[in-house]
Amino acid sequence: MNLSNLKPAEGSIKHSKRIGRGQGSGKGGTSTRGNKGAKARSGYHNKIGFEGGQMPIYRRLPKFGFKNINRVEYVGINIDMLNKLAEEKGITTFDIEVLKQNGLISGKDRVKILGRGELSKAINVTAHAFSAKAKEAIEAKGGAAKLIEAPKTTEE
Repeated sequence: MNLSNLKPAEGSIKHSKRIGRGQGSGKGGTSTRGNKGAKARSGYHNKIGFEGGQMPIYRRLPKFGFKNINRVEYVGINIDMLNKLAEEKGITTFDIEVLKQNGLISGKDRVKILGRGELSKAINVTAHAFSAKAKEAIEAKGGAAKLIEAPKTTEE
């Protein structure tokens, strides 16, 4: 083996013609860009969604719905889940920290207690909101349903 018989691995070299290097190269002249127009010029950039001056599809189609930027999202937790935790782990007081530790909520979730299920013993629950049925069920067993006050906004 010597330098005269070394060859690159099969398929490692792509034989593509260099364009725009004069008429003698076979790819001079318009350099594969066609004749005239914005696309033939250097610096051409196609705007996303541009359809050649035709009204773009995102403007032709109707828009639906409304997104309320002031909407308050709650994570719903049913009283059957609270009852299950109370029986398995012996918890009688539920607040945001207890719910986080048990994996029912995460981060800064706002909590609403919902009324599905039955309670077997009295529990004290502190949450951002309660459904009427849930509050009634908690208080019927001798527990307490306490609301967390929402932070006040400074809009005057």
